[in-house]
Amino acid sequence: MSRPLAAITDPRFTPKADRNAFERFFLTLINDERDLPFVWLALQMTFAILPSAALLYVPGFFRWWMAPIYWALVFLVFVDKYMLMLHNTSHRKLFKRKYKIFNQWVPFILGPFCGQSPWTYEVHHITMHHAEGNLPDDLSSTMSYQRDSLIDWLKYFFRFFFFIMPEMAAYQLRKKRYTVLRKMLVGELGFIAFCVGMSFVNPSATLAVFVIPFVAIRVLMMAGNWGQHAFVDPDEPDNDHKSSITCINSRYNRRCFNDGYHISHHLVANRHWTDHVDELEENLDEYVKNDAIIFEGIDFFLVWVLLMLKRYDTLADHFVELREEPRSKEEIIALFKRRLVKFSPEKLAEYSKRAQRAQVAAAR
Repeated sequence: MSRPLAAITDPRFTPKADRNAFERFFLTLINDERDLPFVWLALQMTFAILPSAALLYVPGFFRWWMAPIYWALVFLVFVDKYMLMLHNTSHRKLFKRKYKIFNQWVPFILGPFCGQSPWTYEVHHITMHHAEGNLPDDLSSTMSYQRDSLIDWLKYFFRFFFFIMPEMAAYQLRKKRYTVLRKMLVGELGFIAFCVGMSFVNPSATLAVFVIPFVAIRVLMMAGNWGQHAFVDPDEPDNDHKSSITCINSRYNRRCFNDGYHISHHLVANRHWTDHVDELEENLDEYVKNDAIIFEGIDFFLVWVLLMLKRYDTLADHFVELREEPRSKEEIIALFKRRLVKFSPEKLAEYSKRAQRAQVAAAR
């Protein structure tokens, strides 16, 4: 039995009977009516960010005091929403096959202005992270780190920042995914070449518009992934209910298309973002049975911050108790600490072999 879940205020889809002319036009182009917000977001970004960036390249115009204003536009207004639009449209293509060229709008046209090299995210997230599920062969796995340690997070970040591309290339070669590898290299190396070329046009503007956002977004991505996969059950790291967390009733979910429902997302990677709330409510007993960790009123990034500060008490204050018999604050913190401990090399090797056997069996 479970305790009643608090009323969930995160977004759900409500069909609209009356659509204006612009909505009716774009609905003829996209695959799913529920993804119309992505069209409006992409249009807003196109007409706000691209002209602002172009202005900084006007000869003699750029001054460094302008850069924070530009970053405020990009990071405070758009980047969080952009990242989850990119995430969702990587899993479920926005435009119909007939108009598939427009699916490059989000990763290829908007991506570089938000620190994303074209296609790198899709290749990493779809073909590697979800395929490996935070287990040891996942290049972004958190299992080998102490997940409430700032030192370990810095090791995790610097390994990702400097070595993810050669590691990803080796991974795709092992999987014999040559087309995927080529797509990733074209996107990443093409972006670097583009930045080098634009540096000859205006080095300061290039640093402000492309290079600094590139570094910043990779910091945010690694902090977010750490928060999503910080609490891993030492006995069942291959159980999605026990290797991911869910965050409900947060401003982040309302802005970022229910990204807080990471357990639901890993259970079914292409589940539509508007279906996550129903999944949680309909399968609450599974969450109870697996002692899933759910937080209310905070997001993955705040989870990461609180872990770096070792503020287990604050995390416990936001913990959603699903058991019929509530635990004490000390017992909740003990649950956290048990799931934050890094795995030994022997355990990592064991679960790597187990995952590989499962993949071979699934391929038969």
